[in-house]
Amino acid sequence: MNRKPRWPDVTTIELVGGVEALTLELHSYDDGWPDVYRDQRQRIAEALASVDIEVEHIGSTSVPGLAAKPIIDIVVAVNDITAEEDYLDALLAAGYVLRVREPGHRLVRTPSRDVHVHLFEHGDPAVDEYLLLRDHLRSDAADRTLYETTKRGLLSKRWDDMNDYADAKTDVILAIKARARAARGL
Repeated sequence: MNRKPRWPDVTTIELVGGVEALTLELHSYDDGWPDVYRDQRQRIAEALASVDIEVEHIGSTSVPGLAAKPIIDIVVAVNDITAEEDYLDALLAAGYVLRVREPGHRLVRTPSRDVHVHLFEHGDPAVDEYLLLRDHLRSDAADRTLYETTKRGLLSKRWDDMNDYADAKTDVILAIKARARAARGL
């Protein structure tokens, strides 16, 4: 499935719309989040009916019992990230807007910013990393608590951009993923 791109990928990060101030709010786990994911998954599947895709619910809203920003994160794997004509126009026509274009990754989101769709190529290790974290947090209560406590601790700070907030969680995420690999014997 991992074929060579037909042309080179972008080499810089394009943040459509520029940096956005961020107001962070963690919400208690909402039993409706899986339903929102399923609705969005259907919307994506319909938009990309002619494309070979894999779709997964990722991020904190995919982990029952975990408090989260009320943003549904979805990862979609496509054959060739550089062949935007195969997927991007269809997603834009389905109502998503382009937010990020960077090497190996595209991000579209709903205009209300409550759904983020991360696009990668089939076989991209980033997809496996998202699923490793999600699956471990679903099954390990101690790490789920650690992750939520970390996020709550970051709420007291001002964040000018979502990426800065995400970067602040990196050390904890790396430690949790190391334990997840150890638990799997990887």
